[in-house]
Amino acid sequence: MAHGHKSDEKVVYVGDSRVKKGNGWVVPPDYTAYPGKSEAFIPNFLLKEWMVGVVVLVGFLVLTISEPAPLGYPADPGATVIPMPDWYFLFLYEYLKLPYASGDYVVLGTIGVTGIAFGALLLVPFLDTGKERRFYKRPITSSLMILSLLAIVYLTNSAWTHYVHELEASGQKPEHIQREEEAHERHAAGLPTSNAKQPQEQEVAIVDPDNPAMEIYKKATCINCHAADLKGQGAPSLRGVGDTHSKEEILAIIHNGQGNMPPMTQAAEAAGVTEEQLDQLAEWLASQKSNTE
Repeated sequence: MAHGHKSDEKVVYVGDSRVKKGNGWVVPPDYTAYPGKSEAFIPNFLLKEWMVGVVVLVGFLVLTISEPAPLGYPADPGATVIPMPDWYFLFLYEYLKLPYASGDYVVLGTIGVTGIAFGALLLVPFLDTGKERRFYKRPITSSLMILSLLAIVYLTNSAWTHYVHELEASGQKPEHIQREEEAHERHAAGLPTSNAKQPQEQEVAIVDPDNPAMEIYKKATCINCHAADLKGQGAPSLRGVGDTHSKEEILAIIHNGQGNMPPMTQAAEAAGVTEEQLDQLAEWLASQKSNTE
C-alpha cells in the first residue's frame, strides 16, 4: 500500500476476491425477447382486458342514458305479423328453419349440431398447441374461425332476404318502418318521438274553487264541454286559462265563439244566466292561472 506523494513509489491494490463486481440495476427483458412466450395472464393480461371492458361498458351506459331504448308495439296474439328476431339472432333463426334442424330433426338441430360446434370450440386449445401466432400458420384455428364467419354471414343474409320476400307477398309494412313514420308524424306535431316515460308536468290547480262563479259555470252549460274539473272533455282545458286570456278576451269568446266553439251567449241566457253573471264568470276564469303566488 502506498504512502506519501512520491511518483516512483509502488502502488499495491488490496481487494477481496469474494466480492463480485456489480453491474448496477439490470432491467429484465420483456416477453418479446422470448419467441413463442407471452406475458403473464395475472395481472398483466387480465388488467388490460379489464380496462377495455370498462371503456366498452361506459360507452353502453352513455348510449342507454342519452337515448332510451324504443319499445315495440304491445304483444297481440291475434295480429297477422311475421315474427322476426333481432339482427344478432337472425343466423340462428334461419338455421332452425333448415330441413335437418327442425321438424323430425329438431333434436339433431338443437342438440347435435350445436353440441358439435361448442365442442369444437372447447377442443381448439388442445388441437392447436403450436407456438406460432400468425393465423395462416394455424390451419385448425383459422379454418374454424373462417367457417363460422361464413356461416353467420350466409344465414343472416338468407333470413333477412326471406323476411323481405314474405313482407312483399303479404303486403305488410315492417314494424321498424311503421315506428319511424309515426316518430316523424309526432315530431311534426310537436309531440315527443320517444315512447319512453316522459316527465310529468305539475298539474295546474283550480283557483278559488268555492267561488259562486263555479255554479254559474255549471248553469251556463260550460260543464258539458269543459267538464266539472275544468280539464275539458274534447274541449280545451280551462285550468290556467288566465295565463293566455284576459277577462275581456274570455267574454269575447263567450259572445262570439272561437275555433270549433260556437257563441254561448244564447245557450247561457236560455239556462237563466244573466249578463252580469257572465261577467262574473269571465272574471273568475281570468283568475285561473298556473302561478298564483
